[in-house]
Amino acid sequence: MGPLPREAGWLEPGLRLEVRSVPLADLPAWVGIDRALVAWRAWQLSQGPVLVADVGTALSFTRVSGLGAFAGGRIQAGRSLQLRSLAEGTALLPSVTGFRDLPLEVEAAWPQETVAALERGVCEGLVAAVERSWQQARGEEPACQLWITGGDGAWLARSLGHPCHPNLALEALAALS
Repeated sequence: MGPLPREAGWLEPGLRLEVRSVPLADLPAWVGIDRALVAWRAWQLSQGPVLVADVGTALSFTRVSGLGAFAGGRIQAGRSLQLRSLAEGTALLPSVTGFRDLPLEVEAAWPQETVAALERGVCEGLVAAVERSWQQARGEEPACQLWITGGDGAWLARSLGHPCHPNLALEALAALS
């Protein structure tokens, strides 16, 4: 989520939700409040082991054990950040804006145009990361459920043929209030 904007300085510190307020066992203080909220809410709704893929600027994975304890996670660059990094870090690759929100099966598997190839490569990488992470999480706990959320969650969920839960963080805030 990032730092609190200066304009929000009027919010009293006592009214701010902190990570320690999220009832997940073994939750480290360094975990972002957004990750803590979505992980707790997914576990609360599942009452079993979960892997939450929160897809936005970053793709963050947060595992929660069947007993409701933080079980680790992973973080990598999300779709727009990867595309921006490719444009900024190379001499000939263009900047990609206005990303198409289509599932992978709609697009050509092997595009011939550069922008489409960039989009396809980044998307395939994100889908593969989610599939592999979920496979590994189920290796730890076979009943592990995958929950997808975040700004790019709908696209990723459609590409995986999986449901998206876009309001997990808000649901968690409501449940904790």
